[in-house]
Amino acid sequence: MEEELPLFCGESGKPVQATLSSLKMLDVGKWPIFSLCSEEELQLIRQACVFGSAGNEVLYTTVNDEIFVLGTNCCGCLGLGDVQSTIEPRRLDSLTGKKVACLSYGSGPHVVLATSEGEVFTWGHNAYSQLGNGTTNHGLVPCHISTNLSNKRVIEVACGSYHSLVLTSDGEVFAWGYNNSGQVGSGSTANQPIPRRVTGCLQNKVVVNIACGQMCSMAVVDTGEVYVWGYSGNGQLGLGGSGNQPTPCRVAALQGIRVQRNYRDRSLPLYAHVCCQDPGRARVHVGPVPGPVGGAAAPHALLLHGRRVRLLRLSRRLVAPPHRG
Repeated sequence: MEEELPLFCGESGKPVQATLSSLKMLDVGKWPIFSLCSEEELQLIRQACVFGSAGNEVLYTTVNDEIFVLGTNCCGCLGLGDVQSTIEPRRLDSLTGKKVACLSYGSGPHVVLATSEGEVFTWGHNAYSQLGNGTTNHGLVPCHISTNLSNKRVIEVACGSYHSLVLTSDGEVFAWGYNNSGQVGSGSTANQPIPRRVTGCLQNKVVVNIACGQMCSMAVVDTGEVYVWGYSGNGQLGLGGSGNQPTPCRVAALQGIRVQRNYRDRSLPLYAHVCCQDPGRARVHVGPVPGPVGGAAAPHALLLHGRRVRLLRLSRRLVAPPHRG
């Protein structure tokens, strides 16, 4: 009988609608930031995302579909209209009536959130236009991003350090923000101030999943192929070299393998990614591995010692993973 091993996925894990039972299992109280909440407040939490460089900010939703924030508020990342810290949970009134479908955050940090209706809101750090509002001013309140997305329904979001991706219900990918390594996929290295559709090799493809690394991007299409672009100095794109890729390129080394999902796991190095082949079974690890200097520049199998991996997909996007250490 196979042993089930929980695998908590990081910044590019699949966003999920968390339940109270899953939150109890994860025990959000182990995060220091939640010590500022009363027991009554903790009991009302449905979804939570702890973020920031030291885990000093949190956004959570309640069973009443209200959104609260708490913490140091670096660059206005709490969306409260100022940069003042708060040690008491404050309701994010600007999103009243909105239900969170998924969210992600970058290193600034900046936050990208999609609602259940497919709208996109961004706020926080914006020095590289990663908010997609056409400016480089930090966003102190959630801003509805509609440029080139007005007739689109966004179903998934992902953030790199300073760039952002969204996936629409019709299988299109839009990107914006910092683009020094081609991570926006525009074919240049100029920063992208507003959402731009990622085309090239994805032009006639239906994308079903997106993921971001620190300065790179990935997409899985409905045929199971993986496309990558952006920084590859450590071989994290799996293309067989270390040159940056300014437009989407299919990972040829995965030919014949039907990949279902991409992940960027916080427990892995910044240059490592995981591609899921058959849920609970095979995994493909893209990027360097221990060994010769320079590591591996092509995908290789990730050994699991015969244990069945149960992907909980409670990522840092929505649900705070257990405190480590």
